[in-house]
Amino acid sequence: MSAVLTVNAGSNSLKAHLVDPETEEVLDSLDVEGPPDSDEAREALDDLLSDVDGLVAVAHRLVHGGPDLRAPAVVDDKSLAAAHRAETLAPLHVPPALRLLDVLRDRLPDPPHVLCPDTAFHADLPEEAATYPLPLDWRERHGLRRYGFHGLSYRWALDRTAELLGRPAGDLTVLMTHLGGGCSVCAVREGRSVDTSMGFTPLEGVPMSKRSGSVDPGMLLWLLRNGVDLDELEHGLNHESGLLGLSAGRSGDTRDLVAAAGEDPAAALALRVFAHRVRRELAAAATGLDRLDALVFTGEIGWDQPEVRADIVSGLSLLGVPTTLTPERDGDGPVSPPDAAVPVLLVRPREELQLCREALKAL
Repeated sequence: MSAVLTVNAGSNSLKAHLVDPETEEVLDSLDVEGPPDSDEAREALDDLLSDVDGLVAVAHRLVHGGPDLRAPAVVDDKSLAAAHRAETLAPLHVPPALRLLDVLRDRLPDPPHVLCPDTAFHADLPEEAATYPLPLDWRERHGLRRYGFHGLSYRWALDRTAELLGRPAGDLTVLMTHLGGGCSVCAVREGRSVDTSMGFTPLEGVPMSKRSGSVDPGMLLWLLRNGVDLDELEHGLNHESGLLGLSAGRSGDTRDLVAAAGEDPAAALALRVFAHRVRRELAAAATGLDRLDALVFTGEIGWDQPEVRADIVSGLSLLGVPTTLTPERDGDGPVSPPDAAVPVLLVRPREELQLCREALKAL
């Protein structure tokens, strides 16, 4: 069989899929916990590729494309150098992805390899949305700007929303939120990203499973001056905050917190803070839109956690969003009443299929 191999390397995980380029059917997949270039990961990849006759392409998700990778790009010396320049911008994600890229280029030298940056979807953010209110010298010298993330997920969700509503994606003006281990909000006007909650790095925005999201920068300076060193601060913001920190260490998983909320005040608080912050980001992003065709939930939490969705929409009536949703549905589609002024849609996250599309487009 021929296929596109899609590769999603996390800081401590590896997901890979073989996708039929004609039908977009997933032919086989793997999900390995641990370093993505470990011996275990390599053995799993060997097993996955054992029955493949020919690979059309290998598509690599790159969380951060930096200032130079603004679209999917075939791997060559120029694109690889650009990707390495983005390593310090997402140190948890980009370095392991590039190490695995080296492994797979040695293992699979014949098919073209394509870098698919998550930041590409937001590459043309309006200047007023992309610019930080910082000294000009800093912005120019260090390339400080808002990049935005979860772009592969948003591109897939936008195209599926267009199919569900029977309208061209380029005509749609929607709010979308990707809620999973990482979380963000995105405003799309006429098919184009015009605002998003993540910025220079994937740490900004709403609280996440273990990442803090946005906090007062003055508080961080205060901590650095009062006994918290830089490494401790970085670790705490990325690994001990978000839902995990809010729940006093109980869990960063909303399923655990929903189950415990009735008896654990910290779990209940974590869910309330999370819903409040997502609502606030959605409302803020809506100010860049002139109408609202739909509110779209995607990501593992957005797709599969009805209690969280219900908490979020309960405070969005000013945007015309219905406050009562259908708790469950079997596939992509609306969970709002048929007469809702602003339909609320669920879209299953399918980054592996979008990676396949992006790679074929780049070729």
